This record gives sequence, C-alpha cells and structure tokens, in this order.
Amino acid sequence: MKDEDLLKDEKIEKVLSPHPLSFMKYQAFSIYLIVWGITFGWVVNFSEWSGTFIGEANFWWAISLWGIGLLLAGIIASLTTVRWSVFILYLSIFASGVGLVLLLELQGSVGLFAPIYTIFLSFGGFLAVEAYRRSHKYIISNQRITFKGGIITKNERTLRYDKISDINAKQGIIGQIFGFGTIIPISQSGFGLGSDKSMAAGGVMLGSKTAKLFGAVGGGKEVQNPMARSYYELHGIYPYKKVKKLVEQMVQGNVITPYQKEQVSFQKEQVDIQKQMRDLLKMQSDGKDEKEEGKEEKKDS
Repeated sequence: MKDEDLLKDEKIEKVLSPHPLSFMKYQAFSIYLIVWGITFGWVVNFSEWSGTFIGEANFWWAISLWGIGLLLAGIIASLTTVRWSVFILYLSIFASGVGLVLLLELQGSVGLFAPIYTIFLSFGGFLAVEAYRRSHKYIISNQRITFKGGIITKNERTLRYDKISDINAKQGIIGQIFGFGTIIPISQSGFGLGSDKSMAAGGVMLGSKTAKLFGAVGGGKEVQNPMARSYYELHGIYPYKKVKKLVEQMVQGNVITPYQKEQVSFQKEQVDIQKQMRDLLKMQSDGKDEKEEGKEEKKDS
C-alpha cells in the first residue's frame, strides 16, 4: 500500500499473501494430469497390453482409454467438490486433444502425443494457479484490513475493526503441518457469511387401487455459515497463529467495552444537561434585557 493510500495516523502492521500450498485443491487437478499422463504412456507403450493400443488401427481403443481416465476423474472430483467445472475442464482437455489428433493426423502416434499433451497442460495449470495465488494481497494496519486481488479485474475491499463482530478461523491437515490457515472476519452487516439451504418435504397418498390422490408439502431453511471468496478472506496466511492473534488484538482494541459504553453514555448525559442549563440561562438573560428595554422606553415616553 502506498503512503498516499494510508489514512490519518494509520500504520501498516503486516502485508500478507496466501501460502504456496494454500490452493492445493486446485494444484491437485494438475498433479493428477501428470500422474495420468505417465500412467497412460506406460500402459500404451510399455505394458503387456501395449499391443492393444499401438498403431492407427487401435486408435479408438487408445483414445477411449485416455478419455476414460480423464472423464472418470472429472466426475469423481466434481461430485466431491460439488462443482461440475472440474468435469468440464477435463472434458475440454479430452475434446481438444482428440481434435488436435484428428487435425494433425496423429492417429498412429496417440500413445506418444496424449501423454505429452496431458503433462504439458498440467504445467500450464500449475502456472495458472500460481498466478492466481500471487494476485492475492492482504494488508493489516492498525485501523483496518484491506483485501486486494484479481488478475484481470482488480478487487479491493476494506473492513474496519470496529465493524467486525466475529472471527472464524480454520486450518486443514496440510495447513497444520506447514503452519498456515484461513481467517474470515465477519462484519456486523454479514460480510464473510454465506448461506446453505436445506430442504425438507413430506407427502401423503389417499384412495383405492383404482383412484389415488397424492399430495406433498415441503419447506426450506437457509443456514448462515462463514464463507467468502479467497479475495475477501485472509486465505492461507502464514504464520497462522501470529496473524490470528494480531487480528484479534486489533479487534479488541477497537471494541468498546460495557464500562466504556456506560462512560460514554454518562458523558453524553452531562453534555445534554449543560446544554439545557446554557439555554435556560440564555433565556433568562434575554428576558432581563427585554424588561430593561421596556423600562427605558417608558421613561423616555
């Protein structure tokens, strides 16, 4: 953060970025591509079943095996993460690979092309995840937390400590080993919260075997859970425990205690009383001046 962006009396405490392993779930997709590329290359070229896949005549057998490995992994990953974008990604890799093979007429060399193509794309995935990680920047000052991020579109969000009502912190297994974790500051307006909706339904069937009537009724309930985009949370920050303690201290230092609230309320009452007394004295003073002016007018007349 530049000096001209700082507020009055603001001091920067820490400037943080996510840990290199904090986006491991995205990196895992690229790791699988490397593993599958090597495995597919060995099966097609060096295993005892290699004769089934080598040659232009066995092109569809080889390309089918390659596609099954990609698409099956995509389905499993999508069901696990509840995001079909993973399946679409692997499907795109498979479709583009088949298109290149047919376009360049490499049907007889798919056993060599597919592994190289798969591993090449995995390195591209690693570079994309690293660029995404480096685009995150978190600035902790004595007055606020500033969240910055974005590769193409730049995002920025500022959260003052006196607006934070709660702090959610979590560490995965890898984070516990390497000392990083995620901290989600939750504001009074709900910043840092997301909603999960649960549904329930019930039904009843009435009637005889020839005619039946079926009715159903259902309802849903939204549950607020701490969640935010990585740009709007302290995602994968290191060292986790020190940063968590720092944020908690900053929040505590900006929260008014019940005793302080009583003092502020008492001071406000005193100020109001003084204002009322001042207005009353002013009214009395104005009344005396009017009486004196009236007496002088009578004397003059």
